[in-house]
Amino acid sequence: MSDTSDPASPPAVTHFGFETVPEAEKAGRVHGVFSSVAARYDLMNDLMSARIHRVWKEAMLDWLAPRPGMRLLDVGGGTGDIAFRFLRRVHGAADVTVCDMTEAMLVEGRARSEKERAEGVAWVCGDAMALPFPDRSFDAYTIAFCIRNVTRVQKALEEAYRVLKPGGRFLCLEFSRVPQPALAEAYDLYSFNVIPAMGQAVTGDRASYQYLVESIRRFPDQETFRAMIAEAGFTRAAYRNLTLGVAAIHSGWRL
Repeated sequence: MSDTSDPASPPAVTHFGFETVPEAEKAGRVHGVFSSVAARYDLMNDLMSARIHRVWKEAMLDWLAPRPGMRLLDVGGGTGDIAFRFLRRVHGAADVTVCDMTEAMLVEGRARSEKERAEGVAWVCGDAMALPFPDRSFDAYTIAFCIRNVTRVQKALEEAYRVLKPGGRFLCLEFSRVPQPALAEAYDLYSFNVIPAMGQAVTGDRASYQYLVESIRRFPDQETFRAMIAEAGFTRAAYRNLTLGVAAIHSGWRL
């Protein structure tokens, strides 16, 4: 079969923070960010958010309403934060798979699993855009503070739909848009001036946290992302703002 592609056409591009990069480069660069910060990722989450991220994660699980016997896929959750919270709610009576593209994050998660004596977690290195699981495998899919790092967000949403069983639930926790202008300005001042400097002090890596701050500003607003979830096939797509829109939980059902 002959190749009908145009060799003169420019490569597809995407964003890496505020920088425009070829699509083929983004995954590797994101992998580098999280490999660099993995050892202190959870500590930085506590410091950056004054531990409020813990409240947000519990709110996502409240909306999910875990029940014994559920099969959960947590994507991009390499350190196990969502997985362990889920298992505590069902007293270990469930099956959880954590899928993350960065092996260094999974190493941290496995170490935490041993410390917390958490059983029933499978740790899988994989890509959100090409999940290594059969169709209709899971009752629930969660993704927290990860989907904005994916090269093609729509493809990741389609993969989430594919691996969920009929009646399955999609939930995404992500930084979002603050609608109130004065608060948004204060949030920007904090984000761009404090978080990269904190990343330098705690992890020795300012550039990775500069990227993370910029990636938040490039992520779609709440209504746009809700529409993307619906376009992927999910019904009853909805969202709830947290902390005045600093973060949001998005939900959808595969019916």
